Amino acid sequence: MKAMILLASGVLLAFRVSWGCPDICDCHPSSWTVDCSYRGLVDIPGQIHPQTQVLYLHGNQIRNVNHSTFSNLSGIQVLDLSNNSISLLPQNVFASLRNLKKLDLSYNRLVALPELLGEQAKNLTFLSLKHNKLLRVDRTLLESFTSLKVLLVASNPWQCNCQSMGLKLWLESFLYKGGFIDELICSSPENQKGADLLKIPFEMFRSCPPPFLLANIHHHSLDHKTNGRHSHHGDNIDGGIHSDCEPKSKPRPVNLRHAIATVVITGVVCGIVCLMMLAAAVYGCAYAAIMAKYHKDLKEVERLTPDEEHRSPEEKEGLDRSLA
Repeated sequence: MKAMILLASGVLLAFRVSWGCPDICDCHPSSWTVDCSYRGLVDIPGQIHPQTQVLYLHGNQIRNVNHSTFSNLSGIQVLDLSNNSISLLPQNVFASLRNLKKLDLSYNRLVALPELLGEQAKNLTFLSLKHNKLLRVDRTLLESFTSLKVLLVASNPWQCNCQSMGLKLWLESFLYKGGFIDELICSSPENQKGADLLKIPFEMFRSCPPPFLLANIHHHSLDHKTNGRHSHHGDNIDGGIHSDCEPKSKPRPVNLRHAIATVVITGVVCGIVCLMMLAAAVYGCAYAAIMAKYHKDLKEVERLTPDEEHRSPEEKEGLDRSLA
């Protein structure tokens, strides 16, 4: 019995070594899955097989992710890093993961995301950023997710000021193309706290300084003309400028000339309608006066007609002579 146990252990050990499975993880070669979840890890283990397609690392205490961590894991399609203590991701951290389609970074301590996660981020179809400490997301990063279908961003302290206008435009384009987002609830400024960014009208951003307003409106209009839909690109906002600006609640007209032209046209139309009503009233009064005179003359004729019929021939002849 002991011999069989030792043999089985030896086979398992040989399998782990040959397949490249870390001792602390469970490996499933048939599905190319490595499960290192809830192992108390502070670092991502090495010796993971290069052909691994699914890697579970959630429920640990991982703090850092560096460029070399996934350098030989180009086959990974699903990467779950949720429920860890990651606060920062370096630029192009997932550059080697050319097949990555699902990335879960929820329930971490991320305060910001880099401008690029990696050139291969264009293949992502699912991204979860829920329950972190994100205030904003750079638009350059969002525009790299050309295949994204699901974006989960709930429970972050989002700032809904002038800097978030690019995010709002991108989200509207994302939804227009059929994407799914859970919710993006504002935590600041105070007058937007608890509001859904997607439901805040654009008029609330009219007071933003030109570097924010004009750049976003320009890209919104340009992409709408070229693509025939709400696709917004290239809003390069400097996070250090106007960081304290907040959208005001009072909307202002977009174009004063258009507003004046609308008032003038409305006045002309109302004037024409009033003249037509006045002409109709005059015509009605004249018609009523004519009809009244007609009925008066008709009654007078009817009153005289019976007297004429009851006169004798002699009276009629005398009357005719007197009239002659």
